[in-house]
Amino acid sequence: MDSIFNTPNLLLRPIEPNDIDHIYTWENNTTLWQVGQSSLPFSRHILEQYINTVNDDIFEAKQLRLIIETKEEKQIIGAVDLFDFDPLHQRAGVGILIYPEEKKHKGYATEALKAIEEYAFFFLGIHQLYATVTEDNIASIHLFQKAGYQLTSTKKEWIKRGNQWLDQHIFQLITPLSSL
Repeated sequence: MDSIFNTPNLLLRPIEPNDIDHIYTWENNTTLWQVGQSSLPFSRHILEQYINTVNDDIFEAKQLRLIIETKEEKQIIGAVDLFDFDPLHQRAGVGILIYPEEKKHKGYATEALKAIEEYAFFFLGIHQLYATVTEDNIASIHLFQKAGYQLTSTKKEWIKRGNQWLDQHIFQLITPLSSL
């Protein structure tokens, strides 16, 4: 596998059918819905159909999801996504999940983010990546700021969680290909 996806501590790889249990857990964990756009559970059947089509060409599917696996333990600890891929305007959204909780705050998200950025900028010719983060997701805010993303706008009271309205921040990383 290409060295971009083979980092010092992680392997980023395409989704395989045997990843279904992890994806089923993530997609149906209501505490994780707060950081994504989900508001309903997914059946195993629907997720199996997704897995069978998810590895389509990013130019066709407009998205790419890679599983994050530790090299030492060979443990699946999350996923990193490129979504809303727009080759004309050379941009894409980026999202990352580290799970379970005990794997957070160990540098894995930073390492996976750097790898997907290199792929996006070098191989796909992306001009910019963006991430949307709610104001209460302090860990993600720190991750993207540490990685050089700039807070470029805030959508006020954009996300409703229970009886509370949360602002959603947009972070952008604009990197010309020549700077890599």
